[in-house]
Amino acid sequence: MYIETEATPNPATLKFLPGRQVMPAGTREFTSPEAAEVSPLAEALFGLGDVTGVLFGEHFVAVTAAPGVEWGDLKPQVVSVLLDHFVSQAPLFAGGDASGFAVPPEEEHDYGDDPADADIVAQIKDLIETRVRPAVANDGGDIVYRGFREGVVYLGMQGACSGCPSSTATLKHGIESLLKHYVPEVTEVRAA
Repeated sequence: MYIETEATPNPATLKFLPGRQVMPAGTREFTSPEAAEVSPLAEALFGLGDVTGVLFGEHFVAVTAAPGVEWGDLKPQVVSVLLDHFVSQAPLFAGGDASGFAVPPEEEHDYGDDPADADIVAQIKDLIETRVRPAVANDGGDIVYRGFREGVVYLGMQGACSGCPSSTATLKHGIESLLKHYVPEVTEVRAA
């Protein structure tokens, strides 16, 4: 088995491609060793000591290194953990699969929507799902809809996008421009 790696716009995050499916659908982000306890793979990656974030995507694992850690030292350790996991065909989550895991948890950081805006929200969600998420996933991250209130769209950045130096530009100039173009009711996009 060979695991490819790709750089992301966030220098602290590398994207690892095992050449097989990681998540059956969606993404799952871990930002602490405690959160990673539900996944033997995420737990093993945090166990390396120099990892501050892990994101599982459909066909990738994005790993974020702690500040000051050199990827030259950490990368072989991450590849070793990934190889051990995928070669042994170990389950991704304790309990065997990803069913029952909502990513992100639905109740977390929900800004809500006005029921009168249902058509606008549907347009926003469709654009995020079809245009934004695929592009962001290419960079080892994910973006999650959190709500729409009074013209403002609230989005959560995950994986390589979280803490990336260019994430503000992506959010403000890329995503905000796209949404404003197709949905005139959108006046602003904010990170949530």
